[in-house]
Amino acid sequence: MWAYVLMPDHVHLLIYPKSDDYSISAILADIKQPVTRKAIEYIRSHSPDSLSLMRDQQPGGKVAHRFWQRGGGYDRNLTRPKTIHATIDYIHANPVRRELVATPEDWYWSSAGYFDGQQDVPIIPDVENIPALDR
Repeated sequence: MWAYVLMPDHVHLLIYPKSDDYSISAILADIKQPVTRKAIEYIRSHSPDSLSLMRDQQPGGKVAHRFWQRGGGYDRNLTRPKTIHATIDYIHANPVRRELVATPEDWYWSSAGYFDGQQDVPIIPDVENIPALDR
């Protein structure tokens, strides 16, 4: 993972698979499914009345409880270093745009602090493998 920010209502991740043989759908499922299970379990035990807010009528009529929004999100392949670095900046600026903090590195749930030299971060990003920015 090259960069991340966990927001109150969404997540941004910039990942680079270690293998050329990967499925973005499988990666997303591996991330989303356990989070969904834990969120629903938490709601059931701590606020069961709120579970109805997660109710989702499937197109075939089946009822499920959804943690993530429907749809695939905004997934794309980045290949140019300039685009990669601009995307990292965009991801890190998210809490500032939402007026949650004054600067990106002030948001604890982000890799921005690590990029700024902080060591007390939730997840250390793989900055060594980010392509160098051609100047």
